[in-house]
Amino acid sequence: MPSIDKVRSISVWIFIIPFIAVNTCLLIVTNFHQILEPGVPVHNTFPYFDGGVSISRAVRNFPLYLIFKPAMFITSFLLIKYWLNTKNIIKHFDENHLHTKKIIFFGISSAILLVIHSIFLGIKIDNDLYKFFRRVVMLSFIIFELVAQAYLINFLYKSKDKILPSINELFLKIKRILIITLISISIIVLPFLPFDNFKFLKHAIEWNVFLGVIIFYLLTFLMWKKTN
Repeated sequence: MPSIDKVRSISVWIFIIPFIAVNTCLLIVTNFHQILEPGVPVHNTFPYFDGGVSISRAVRNFPLYLIFKPAMFITSFLLIKYWLNTKNIIKHFDENHLHTKKIIFFGISSAILLVIHSIFLGIKIDNDLYKFFRRVVMLSFIIFELVAQAYLINFLYKSKDKILPSINELFLKIKRILIITLISISIIVLPFLPFDNFKFLKHAIEWNVFLGVIIFYLLTFLMWKKTN
C-alpha cells in the first residue's frame, strides 16, 4: 500500500530533523553562549536530566533560530503529509472508523500550531498577553499532538487483527506505552506550569516530552513493514 510506504519515509524524517536541529542549537548555545548572549551565560548542561535550559532559550536567539525555524517549518509540512497519508491507511483498513476526522483534525492542527510557535519564537514583546499567547500555542501543540497520537493508537489496537500482517507488533506495544507515559506526565505536570519554583523540573520534562513525541514517529517507521 503506497500510503504505508509514504508514512514510513515521512515519519523517520519527522524524528531526524527536529532532533538534529534542537540538539545542534543546544550544543552551540552551551559552548558559545558568551558570543551569543554576553552577560547571560548558559552553563554546560544536559537539560534532559538537569533542566538547565528550556528549549525556547536554547533556540530563540540569532543565529540559532536560523537553524530551528526552517527545521520546524519542514517538520510541520511533513506532519501534515504524515496525517493525510495516515487517513488513507485508516480508510483502507476501516472505511467508517468513528474517529478518523478527530485524528486528522488534531494531527494537522498540531502542525499548524508548530508553525505559529516557530514564527513568533525570538520576537520579544514586553506584554503579558503576548507571553500568555505563546505559552498557550506551545501547550496546545503538545496537547493536540498527544490527542492525535492517542486516537491513532486506539485505532491501531482496535484494527490489530486486520493490520497485523503489515506491522511489527512489538513496536505497536512500545508506541502505546510511550503515549500513555507522555499523557500521564503531561497531566501530572500541568498544575505546576504557572509556578516558577519548579523551573528546572519543567525544563527537564519539556525536553523529555519533546523527545518522546518525536520518538513516536521513529517507532512508526519501525512498526510498519515495507509493502513492496
